[in-house]
Amino acid sequence: MSANDRVAVITGASSGIGEATARALARDGMDVALLARRRDKIDALASELGGDGRRAIAIETDVTDRDSLLAAAQRVKDELGGADVLVNNAGQMLLAPFSSDQVQETRRMIEINLLGAMVATEVFLEQLRDGPSDLVNISSVAGRTARPGNSVYAATKWGMNGWSEALRQELAPEIRVSVIEPGAVATELTDHITDEEAKQGAEQMYQDVDAISPDEIAEIIAFTVGRPDGVAINEVLVRPRGQAF
Repeated sequence: MSANDRVAVITGASSGIGEATARALARDGMDVALLARRRDKIDALASELGGDGRRAIAIETDVTDRDSLLAAAQRVKDELGGADVLVNNAGQMLLAPFSSDQVQETRRMIEINLLGAMVATEVFLEQLRDGPSDLVNISSVAGRTARPGNSVYAATKWGMNGWSEALRQELAPEIRVSVIEPGAVATELTDHITDEEAKQGAEQMYQDVDAISPDEIAEIIAFTVGRPDGVAINEVLVRPRGQAF
C-alpha cells in the first residue's frame, strides 16, 4: 500500500515523539489524525500539515476516556475513511520512590501508558482490520531495565512489551505490530515529574547522555511502517550513544 493511500492516527500528538511522528508520516504522504488533550497544540499542527492534497485533522482526545476515543475513531472513519496506522504514543513518566505519596501518579501512569494504549487499540481495531495495517506501540528502554525510582513506569513499559508480543502473534498477518523502545529522548517527559530529587536526577541523566531528538524516533517509526507488506519490524531498541542502561 502506498503511503499516499494511508491514514495514520497518533496519540499524544501535541508534542515530542507524537508531534515529530505526525510530521514524518505526513511528509511521507499519509493523512494524519492528531489525538491529544491540548487542543491548541494539535490545531496548530493540523494547520501546518494539511494542504497540497494531504489531510490532517485535530481531535481533542483523552486516552483514559473510552468515550473520547470512540468519538475520535468515528471522526477518523467519517472524515478520513478509517485508520491504517495507529501509533500509541501517549504516555507519562512520573518517576519517584514507590510510596503512598504517589498513589494518584501510579494510577495515572497505568491508565495512560498501558490501559490507554489498550483501549485505543481496541477502539480502532475494526478499522485496522480492513486492510494491511500497522500498530506501533511506543514503549521504553524501561521495558527492559528496571531501576530504583522507576518501578511503576517500568511496570507499564514491561506490560506494553508483553502485550505487544502477544498481539503480534494474534493479529498477524493482517496487522503488523511493532514496539519501539527509546532510551533518553529530549521531550517534555521529564517536565511532569513532581518528585524533585527524581526530576533533577532524570534531567541530569538526559543531559549527561546527550538525549536524542524526537525526530530520530519519528524517522524509525516512519521507516518501520513504510516497509513492504511482506516485511515486519517487530521490535526496535534505540538509545543515545552515551546511554549505558
